[in-house]
Amino acid sequence: MTKTITPNLWFDGNAKEAAEFYVSVFPDSKINSIMNYPLTKEEGLADFQLDLAGKPLVVEFELSGNPFTAINADDTFKFSESVSFAVPCKDQAEIDYYWEKLSAVPESEQCGWLKDQYGLSWQIVPENMEELMKKPGAYAKMMEMKKLVIADF
Repeated sequence: MTKTITPNLWFDGNAKEAAEFYVSVFPDSKINSIMNYPLTKEEGLADFQLDLAGKPLVVEFELSGNPFTAINADDTFKFSESVSFAVPCKDQAEIDYYWEKLSAVPESEQCGWLKDQYGLSWQIVPENMEELMKKPGAYAKMMEMKKLVIADF
């Protein structure tokens, strides 16, 4: 039996906004469903959640056909570089496109990694990265780059 593993991302009150942004960036992407918080305490809303009444709780979406879930919560948990999503790109134009759309924290750019406006880390890499890394001096060249430039390998 085939199982799908779905990344579940915790956002600080902006899960729907983030999902809409990601869907606008990646081709073949869509929002599948939005489940809202209850409206009242009688429906199960906790006192500390009153400001979230009726707002999106869970957003299920797909990026390039891959399932994701976004939870709308608070700032208890933050994204870190210990988890990132790799985007294999067919050419430099595609690398440039994703870099322009996703990069929002220039000081965290390194070796094809970037951080977006929501704090999520991405690796924007050529789909032939393994082949490029076999070239003489490739690792040293990569370490000097922020956005990867295929021609510089």
